[in-house]
Amino acid sequence: METPALSHNQPAFTVSELSGAVKRVMEESFSHVRVRGEISKVSRHSSGHVYFDLKDDKAVLAAVCWKGNAGRLSSLLQMGLEVIATGRVSTFGGQSKYQLIIEHLEPAGAGALLALLEQRKQQFAAEGLFDAERKKPLPYLPKVIGVVTSPTGAVIRDILHRVSDRFPCHVLLWPVRVQGEGAALEIAEAIAGFNQLTPGGKVPRPDVLIVGRGGGSIEDLWCFNEEIVVRAAAASEIPLISAVGHETDTTLIDYVSDRRAPTPTAAAEMALPVLVDVRFYLEEAGLRMARCTHLGLQARGDKLAGLARGLPRPDDILGQCRQRLDGATERLANAPRQLLKHKAAELRTFDAALAPLRLMQRIHDVDNKLCGLNGLLAVNIQRRLEKHKDGLDNITCRLTPRDVLEQIDRRAERVAALGRMLETLDHREVLRRGFVLVRDGEGRPVTSREALPDVPVTLQFHDGEAQVQRTDAPARPATPVLRLLPARGKKKPTAPDNQGTLF
Repeated sequence: METPALSHNQPAFTVSELSGAVKRVMEESFSHVRVRGEISKVSRHSSGHVYFDLKDDKAVLAAVCWKGNAGRLSSLLQMGLEVIATGRVSTFGGQSKYQLIIEHLEPAGAGALLALLEQRKQQFAAEGLFDAERKKPLPYLPKVIGVVTSPTGAVIRDILHRVSDRFPCHVLLWPVRVQGEGAALEIAEAIAGFNQLTPGGKVPRPDVLIVGRGGGSIEDLWCFNEEIVVRAAAASEIPLISAVGHETDTTLIDYVSDRRAPTPTAAAEMALPVLVDVRFYLEEAGLRMARCTHLGLQARGDKLAGLARGLPRPDDILGQCRQRLDGATERLANAPRQLLKHKAAELRTFDAALAPLRLMQRIHDVDNKLCGLNGLLAVNIQRRLEKHKDGLDNITCRLTPRDVLEQIDRRAERVAALGRMLETLDHREVLRRGFVLVRDGEGRPVTSREALPDVPVTLQFHDGEAQVQRTDAPARPATPVLRLLPARGKKKPTAPDNQGTLF
């Protein structure tokens, strides 16, 4: 078998060159494609990129959604959802594989959207966002109504027309897109923005919110099924009415809102009462109040009249009081005389008690009592003297002359011993043995050579004192020399300078 001849003129590609060439061909041929398939094997990387597969019954296509688009398309990146992906085909040379780089995703038909809608509905219901306990009541007479809708549609005109007919009030419009890309984000921001307004501020805070748009297909109303819109409506502190589509249209915001209106016009009717009905109610309530007041006053007047018939006449009540007053007046006129008589009787009683004989008897009794106390005092004093005398005799018996002499001898020996010790410790005895006490000008002892001052110092001998002056000899500058100074009032000694030197 012959081997085909090899062409040595054909160039040899490197792996990188061949991979790059394939990449360019793929990207030029499939720079914009739309692929329909079912999402599977979703993998969310920590970098924010999402990797998954698009498959049908015969093939599988690798796909990637970069971080910038993944956040916007995260609601559609669900396992099992059939979508139409728009993007470009590129290769990954590191693994010799091609993949679809997705730029846009959309559900593949109404069936896929309904399946996704049911999945989200079950998720939010499990979280309790649809519970009736979370629903807030609508205010009866709101002063301001906030409307989140398109500024060019018929919704805002219908709402304003119904508000002016029923009960005119202030309407704040937050213009948003109600269809297409970015509409869900604008609706969620509008709901949150109304809730962030300060009550009583420059821009009044609405008392109730209406989120609405006209009818349309499920694709047109899909922004009201987005998770960001549903959670914004659930977090709203202001009561919210959803008016999306017609009566047969149902979106997830209808389940989470506080009230659901079939149309935007019906939402305005829910938010406001009819002014004529309010006036009629107020007139009827005023008539009922006036009638009740009249009937109440009439009933109380009849009761008062009945009670008045059961009361005695005023003259009968005052007659008894007048009689009691007259009796008290008569008793008051006789009271001073009766008081004087009573006090005179008491005075006579005290006068009898203070007679002279009775006073003498009391003085005699007191005198006898004092005599008795004097005798008791003398007896007690005598007893205490005798007791102290016996104690003194006992002490005297124990103190004999011999004991006293022995104590005196012991005390004398102790005094003699202390005197000998004092003589031993006396510094004058030390001076007699040839020592000298050196004091400075203030009388303090000089105990070292370095402490010897330059001023005259005093030398104390056992037989007197002398003052000397320190001088430094030229031959021995390090050895201090003391020069004897003449005493005050005496002649200067004629001895040489070296006389009186201690060192």
